[in-house]
Amino acid sequence: MSDSILRDKSKVFAKRIVVLCRDIKQNSRESVLTNQLLRSGTSVGANIHEAQYAQGTKDFISKFEISLKEVYETEYWLELLFETGYIDEQSYKPILNDCGAIRCMLISSIKTMKEKR
Repeated sequence: MSDSILRDKSKVFAKRIVVLCRDIKQNSRESVLTNQLLRSGTSVGANIHEAQYAQGTKDFISKFEISLKEVYETEYWLELLFETGYIDEQSYKPILNDCGAIRCMLISSIKTMKEKR
């Protein structure tokens, strides 16, 4: 699997997070949880992008592991916002599915890189 696919998917995901957070802030006036989601959701792609300039395999894996942690955090904030009624199921399910797909890609990439070391 090409890591450029992962970079592209994570950037599209980040854009969806930005739009979702903007909508929540405009419609519900919620900012604390939304800011947390915005930070973690956009950090996923930022660390994946940064990994392409890693100083070696260990640094590359580290960036992907940070992205993986951010994915788990993003899933948490999405779940919390859904369960408290700030986002509806129609918005929640597709973005959660994207989050899961990125998580699977990251796990696979990390595993492959560790096996190559």
